[in-house]
Amino acid sequence: MAQIPIGTQGALVRGLLALPDPLLRPIAGRPVILDGQRLHVEVQVALRLLALAGEEPLSGMDAGQARARVLLDARTFQGPRIEVESVREVTVSGADGPLRGRLYIPAGSTEQPGSASTPGGLLVYFHGGGFVVCDLDTHDNVCRFLALHAGVRVLSVDYRLAPEHRFPAAIDDALASFRFAVEHAEELGADPARIAVGGDSAGGNLAAGVARLAAGNRAPALQLLFYPWLDLTTKRPSYRLFANGFYLTEADLDWYSRHYLADERDALDPRCSPLLAEDLSSAAQAYIVTAGFDPLRDDGEDYAAALRAAGVRAALRREPGLIHGFVNTVQVGHAAREAMLEAAGALRLALAT
Repeated sequence: MAQIPIGTQGALVRGLLALPDPLLRPIAGRPVILDGQRLHVEVQVALRLLALAGEEPLSGMDAGQARARVLLDARTFQGPRIEVESVREVTVSGADGPLRGRLYIPAGSTEQPGSASTPGGLLVYFHGGGFVVCDLDTHDNVCRFLALHAGVRVLSVDYRLAPEHRFPAAIDDALASFRFAVEHAEELGADPARIAVGGDSAGGNLAAGVARLAAGNRAPALQLLFYPWLDLTTKRPSYRLFANGFYLTEADLDWYSRHYLADERDALDPRCSPLLAEDLSSAAQAYIVTAGFDPLRDDGEDYAAALRAAGVRAALRREPGLIHGFVNTVQVGHAAREAMLEAAGALRLALAT
């Protein structure tokens, strides 16, 4: 696959994964069963394709090379662009200057501020990528999907990345961008009382941080977290179970940590590791999705338990056959799409009038 043009790669992947599961099984090989879970056959085939491409591990790359590789993967697996009413580039106020943002407007909304239409819900979304890679483009279809199927506006924020900007730059930008969304809700076509935060992986870390730090009069209405990375101090059992062979590896997470943290002791700060917060009682209600074959599975599930223990409503949905990164494959195959439709439904309900 490495020598095939990206557009052709994507078409081949989509065509292959569109096959019925019985036809995929011979390509995938013997079922993978671990920790009482069966890896979804679509995922197994996708992992075989990645293995055939012979990608170099992150540990052998610098940040720039890693970003280029992840962008290539995104172009291969993201599928056709999902159509929404409109998309526009916006400037968001970060903690240390302006940030790029992208506002997704679902069908049935009006783009013009100050119109007679009722302001709707808004999701402020932070992309994943270990605080080092990914951007607005790698997660474009994720935001389009949520806008379309939840019927809410989505503001995707291009927060500062490490190692150029180490902790706490990302969480500072995330908090500033949420406050920007509240202050500029009318311009964004949103109701300031119906603004949620969300993100996947490292973006889930940022959303969880904002969900606690922005508590008060204008707190987020929901934290929507996909396989969040919530504790950079501890490797839970899922790290050992899924350390290799399931796209995100333990070595990848170590590489991201080294780039994100200027000092290992920074991981002890609850702004870096939200699971370490002593008091979660003021955090926003949560909908948390984990992937069964993911080193970070236990982070999200322990966080759901901690929120509930603190008296916060937290719905947890494990997708047992999926792997880390599935939100970026909603247009390829069926498994990720079904999981994302459930999450979009939860977001729609949380931000309903």
